[in-house]
Formats: sequence, C-alpha cells, structure tokens
Amino acid sequence: MHQPTAPSDERARHIARLDKLSRLLDTQFRVPGTRLRFGLDSIIGLIPGVGDTLTLLPAGYLVLEARHMGVPRTTIARMMGNIAVDYFVGIIPLVGDIFDFGFKANRRNIALLQRHFEQAP
Repeated sequence: MHQPTAPSDERARHIARLDKLSRLLDTQFRVPGTRLRFGLDSIIGLIPGVGDTLTLLPAGYLVLEARHMGVPRTTIARMMGNIAVDYFVGIIPLVGDIFDFGFKANRRNIALLQRHFEQAP
C-alpha cells in the first residue's frame, strides 16, 4: 500500500522544482572555456526596453511560491530586494547586462528559501 507523502517530502520536491527554475534563469549555460555561468535571465535581459521587465515574471513566481510555502515576511522582503536590485541595475544599458552575469537574484532567493527551511523546526 502506498503511504501518503509527508509534508516535508512534498516541500523538498517543491523546492527542488523551484531550484531547477532558478538554475534555468541564472546558471543553465556556461561560457566555454570559463567558469562563468548565465541563464535565461541574462539572455532575455539583453532585449532593449522589455527584457528586464519580462524576467520579473519568473522571479516573482519564485517569491510567490515561497510565500505560499509559509516563508516569513522578512525573508520574502529580502527576496523582493534581490529582485529589485537585479531589475533596477539591469535596466542600465551594458552595466546591467554585465551585472546580470554576477548577481544571480534567483539563485540568491533559492538560497534564502533553502536556508529558511533548514533552520525551521
């Protein structure tokens, strides 16, 4: 007989799916011959005028899912701060594109999410 899934098992699977999305957005690809990684966030961000705005959608989804998982408001605020920094620096031509290579707001947000649940009882 199949046992019901424990809440922590389901949460771990949910975090793993969000982690996979954050990797796609921030670190999916590697510059050949280097250790530099980038994702769709950096690629889409290259589209003048709309690229950085488009990347707000998946970044916001990660934060919304964290909120639904019961992450406290202070952590949600930090996650939103990461997105704001990524967005407002990202809209600066050239500087923002270079910044996207290093900042990786979505990976930072997943780290905050994971840290919260590692510390939670």
